[in-house]
Amino acid sequence: MHVLYVIDSLNRVGGAEQGLVAMAPQLVRAGIQLDVAYLKDSPGGFQAELTAAGAGVHGVQHATRARRAAALRALVRRRRPDLVHTTLYEADILGRAAALAAGAPVVSSLVNSAYGPEHLHARGLSPWKVRAAQAVDAATAQGTRRFHALTRHVADAMAGRLRIRADRIDVVPRGRDPELLGTVTPERRAAVRAALGLADDVPVVLAAARQQYQKGLDVLLEAWPQVLRAAPGAVLLLAGSDGAESGRLRALAQGAGSVRFLGPRGDVFDLMAASDVLAVPSRWEGLGSAAMEAMGVGVPLVCADVPALRETVGSEDYARLVPPEQPAALAAALADTLDDRAAARVRARSARARFLTSFTLHQVTGQMIGFYERSLRLRSV
Repeated sequence: MHVLYVIDSLNRVGGAEQGLVAMAPQLVRAGIQLDVAYLKDSPGGFQAELTAAGAGVHGVQHATRARRAAALRALVRRRRPDLVHTTLYEADILGRAAALAAGAPVVSSLVNSAYGPEHLHARGLSPWKVRAAQAVDAATAQGTRRFHALTRHVADAMAGRLRIRADRIDVVPRGRDPELLGTVTPERRAAVRAALGLADDVPVVLAAARQQYQKGLDVLLEAWPQVLRAAPGAVLLLAGSDGAESGRLRALAQGAGSVRFLGPRGDVFDLMAASDVLAVPSRWEGLGSAAMEAMGVGVPLVCADVPALRETVGSEDYARLVPPEQPAALAAALADTLDDRAAARVRARSARARFLTSFTLHQVTGQMIGFYERSLRLRSV
């Protein structure tokens, strides 16, 4: 089977990009001929890793959308894949059109619950632009053969918002390699903390996310003074690339020496293993990759109780779940997790067992290949 995967970029900061590069070697080893086309300039991205995995990598960067569409259409005709798979908005719009023009079947991933009330009222988003994007997405979705959603929540939400039948959507989560994640060990914890200049007894809270409104890092920073009152000397590590919220976040953290902005990191799994709790205060998610990864590492979790995160972590047997956008509730859960380490460890062990039964890369790759096979057999109606 030959799959041409079309994605917006190969930047290292996005969950979709990370999911693709994690799965690529397994797809190729399973016999998939994989080509990857990316539409935006991605210096220092995942090109080398994809090439090493055995995928063909094709940059399709042009100044205008029309030229990108034409170049992508030419690539589909030249490579003649059995299936085109699109992920993220720009790739969905242009990739679907290119595949249909070239006579190739196309499938799309639904990685977030877009176009909902939370997006219409999000800081920095224009409601009319959200609705215009939804209209274009829904129109191009009609010619798409099948859809892949990261969670049942995303599948149910997007079926209505894109006007597609729910039975045309398969749910397949992202996965990670347990060997790559590693686990929490005293040696790993000590080494990472030493590199950060942190003593072993310092309470450490980590958030690993882009600095965007969706991720709710402002809620975490508003909660932080209350956490410090309960756990004096605690440190908050923020790992992730700058974004639209960076200025606001730095203003909220001004004067707080206990908050460290680490920027984008290639050692997030090590940071998790060195932390006492991972905070995921998102306003919405498609799956919650950081939470899923923390489950695999075995670090205690405090998450916003939004549908996709609850679906990923399971229940409060595996993580503390708090109402979104409520700093006081978030602070109380973080403080309790730092205080009651025994209960936190029990939840973390249960969460790792859940990860091993639901989110390993081997399992997820098999499910994705099954999705491809079904998509080639079944036509959209």
